[in-house]
Amino acid sequence: MKHIINLLLLVSLAGCSNPNRVNTGLEGKPLPTFNLLLADSITKFSTVRIPNGQPVVLFYFGPYCPYSKAEIADILKNMASFSKVRFYLLTTATYPDMMSWQKTYHLENYPNITLGRDSADFFGNYFNTIGVPYLAVYDRQKHLKDLFAGKMEISTLKSSVSE
Repeated sequence: MKHIINLLLLVSLAGCSNPNRVNTGLEGKPLPTFNLLLADSITKFSTVRIPNGQPVVLFYFGPYCPYSKAEIADILKNMASFSKVRFYLLTTATYPDMMSWQKTYHLENYPNITLGRDSADFFGNYFNTIGVPYLAVYDRQKHLKDLFAGKMEISTLKSSVSE
């Protein structure tokens, strides 16, 4: 029984990966169009509505992943450095699990953060993700600049969003 519990724990954390830059061949490609269900549970938001002019970070997270939790905590602690960056936090988790992030991290207090549910798992399929967190960084013209898998140093993110 102990081995089964350890195996289940290992499998559940396997999605949380170590930090690394991922080369996809999509670098320089424009932000794809897909929909998110926003936190109000009614509004569908299309990425086509994201304006040019500011860097964009798509943050694909798992509500129970410790690396996702550490990543958002670091971003929020450093929000003064990211005031000109648009963050779109997306998950495939259930609506209640997504909303627990809204409540835990008080995301409604950050005008540059949008929380949404990617029920079609477009992000995961588009980038062939193997876990969470994944951060896709787009430049001011909405072209893919960097893709990162796993928890990363905040200095790496700061460097990536600056031009």
